[in-house]
Amino acid sequence: MLSVLGLTELQELVYRQLVAMPSAAAEDIADELNAGLGDVSLTLESLESLGLVARSVAKHDHFIASPPELALGSLIVERQQDIRQAELELHALTDLFHKSAAGRVSLDVIDVVRGPQAVAQHFAQLQRGAKQSVWAMVKPDVLVMDSAENVDEAAAIARGVNYRVIIESQALNKPGFAQQVATTAATGEEIRVTDALPLRMLIADQELALLPLSSEGATSNEVGALLLRRSGLLDAMCALFELCWQRAQTTYLPAERVAERPELDGADQHLLVLLRAGLTDKAIAGQLGTSLRTVQRRLQLLMTKAEVATRFQLGVAAASKEWL
Repeated sequence: MLSVLGLTELQELVYRQLVAMPSAAAEDIADELNAGLGDVSLTLESLESLGLVARSVAKHDHFIASPPELALGSLIVERQQDIRQAELELHALTDLFHKSAAGRVSLDVIDVVRGPQAVAQHFAQLQRGAKQSVWAMVKPDVLVMDSAENVDEAAAIARGVNYRVIIESQALNKPGFAQQVATTAATGEEIRVTDALPLRMLIADQELALLPLSSEGATSNEVGALLLRRSGLLDAMCALFELCWQRAQTTYLPAERVAERPELDGADQHLLVLLRAGLTDKAIAGQLGTSLRTVQRRLQLLMTKAEVATRFQLGVAAASKEWL
């Protein structure tokens, strides 16, 4: 927790231990933490130089913790000053970048990113830096990062970034993926499904776009991507996303809209999404972690509610009744 202030894990453990004690010698702390005496002694010296601990007047081999509001407060102030200075430098560099943009040739708006690690890093950076929106087009195969590993998405949504995601329907066949989609949709992300997408893409604030690329038989070391900056090409990619978004089908309703429909619960909605994506009853049962018979029974109940006789008619009725 205190690593953000520049403390190592052992420094934090030693300081926390000392805060809970009137005073203690290095041997006492080493015993409590089950750590090496030499490491603890060096750590206490480093904490003393930072002003976090001081030697006891009564027992010179004992240490006492400095009051956290004073000792840690000063470190926090230093970090805040560093952050303010970094923000000033960020604004200065951004201004310089925009001024130089006018002098770039058309090819300078495209960067080639090589290697899976570099692509994954850019994928995370675009989401971390997004202020207003992130648009994504998701295909079945994973080239960069599995959705379950994308922790930056949840953090961006939590700070108010609007996510719009289009998923190629075959991706829902991947075990557990549909449940991940349902969980993410519950956080407020807008998700639509379509039969096919022309490419994978991530767009942040309509200012940067990342297009992962691959070819058949490519190895992991050959994974790459194009990073597009503001340009006519980026505008075209944004227009392509909007076109695909309009043609895609809405999937999970926001929780408040589901609550407005007593005839439809979250499980029913999840089932309808998988049904419309073209999954078989058996595949749906696998995604939902239930039996084939349970899926068929729920489908029959939904058809009764919709007053239809076939799966196709159920899909049409679900759309007309705005169940999806």
